[in-house]
Amino acid sequence: MSTFVAIDFETATGYPYSACAVGIVTIEDGIITDEYHSLFQPPENEYWRKNISIHGITPAMTEDLPGFHAIYPEVKKRLKGKIVVAHNEGFDRNVLIQTMRVYQLDYDELFLPERWECTCRIYRSLGYKPVTLNACCERQGIPLQHHEALSDARGCAKLYLNFLENIHY
Repeated sequence: MSTFVAIDFETATGYPYSACAVGIVTIEDGIITDEYHSLFQPPENEYWRKNISIHGITPAMTEDLPGFHAIYPEVKKRLKGKIVVAHNEGFDRNVLIQTMRVYQLDYDELFLPERWECTCRIYRSLGYKPVTLNACCERQGIPLQHHEALSDARGCAKLYLNFLENIHY
């Protein structure tokens, strides 16, 4: 179980298909072996002010970038057939599914479980309140630049590793 991939998306609008950034951290035998981050253009490069205020990604930053389809080969090679962990797995899984649908990419070719591992659900079950990613990371002493996709994926990976280490004792 200490081999997995942690993922985090940032979205440009309130729609799940509007991904504009992804961070993926690969853990093999408990060690971070790969980190991947990319900005890409969301559909029609549309952003909502609220989302910009959360993550700081603007239309100017992605106007000359390709869409998700261009980075998909990098995403696919990191996710295919892996255990995937996200802090709010329902959100990130839905963003991936809906974004792939926009670009007519086949989610089933990733061979992922129906539900991913969820550090939010795990830490809620351990009695943490609040269970936001930044609150959980702060309590665990994990550095985090919240709402930066790679930092969030790394924080999620470390939360999951800490959980795995503690259940073995």
